[in-house]
Amino acid sequence: MNSYETILQLRDYDLAATLASGQAFRWRRNGAVWTGIVDGRWVALEAEGDFVKARTAEPIADWGWLTHYLQADLDLPSILATFPDDEPMRGAVSACRGLRLLRQDPWECLASFILSSTKQIVQIQQIITLLCLRHGEPLPVLTGHEAVHSFPSPIRLADLSERELRDCKMGFRAPYLRETARAIAAGEFDLARLHGFPIAAAREELCRLPGVGNKIADCVLLFAYGFPTAFPVDVWVMKALRQLYFPRRQPARARLQRFTETYFGQNAGYAQQYLFHYMRTAAPARGNRESNYARQS
Repeated sequence: MNSYETILQLRDYDLAATLASGQAFRWRRNGAVWTGIVDGRWVALEAEGDFVKARTAEPIADWGWLTHYLQADLDLPSILATFPDDEPMRGAVSACRGLRLLRQDPWECLASFILSSTKQIVQIQQIITLLCLRHGEPLPVLTGHEAVHSFPSPIRLADLSERELRDCKMGFRAPYLRETARAIAAGEFDLARLHGFPIAAAREELCRLPGVGNKIADCVLLFAYGFPTAFPVDVWVMKALRQLYFPRRQPARARLQRFTETYFGQNAGYAQQYLFHYMRTAAPARGNRESNYARQS
């Protein structure tokens, strides 16, 4: 099959850190090449210096879908300049410089984080791979690469039984995903409307859905909708806050929540991602054995 490619200029962009930082779960690495599915298309990415070569198996007239997903045009230095000027944040930026936030499809992002609860990243990837293989549509890929499938639509998942979903190894998450898919497929919940909501109202709306609490809602608001102050507080972020900012105290979760809402500024969500990835990648050096876990509640 023919390859269609383009070269993107991505200055100050760490592709590997971005794709492996617990935001999205369908990227796979083989040497220097990352393969994944974006906007219903299989794509292979390879970084070299300030450039990324992108290849697909279908002709592409406009690569805007990929630059939007990668947030290629974002001025990262201006984002980093808004972070608190303190030792923990400087350490996180130094260790993770070039880490970016992706801009994902709201439905796939929402469904993926419903499935992520208490699971390791490799397990989340296995669940999503099975779900797509059994209930998605095959996508064109380049010769020599594994077959892949689209992420199933809410309409498709709404028609499945709970048993069929549990057979994809998602366990207790199956009814949550099924009922959320049904609400969206029936038009009872409109994901597109959230783009125009204030963050508190958008979070409240998402939390109406089965299996969605504040942490999952904030992940979706940050990674799919681009709300800059959405600050998912999970086990890793809680650990980062307590260890890096309150080392001699044990503040309650409510106190930490108030701290995150006031301390990290207008790009708090970006700061959170740096802290999250910093804890997961730096923690093994300190003997932490849990670095393979994703965003646990």
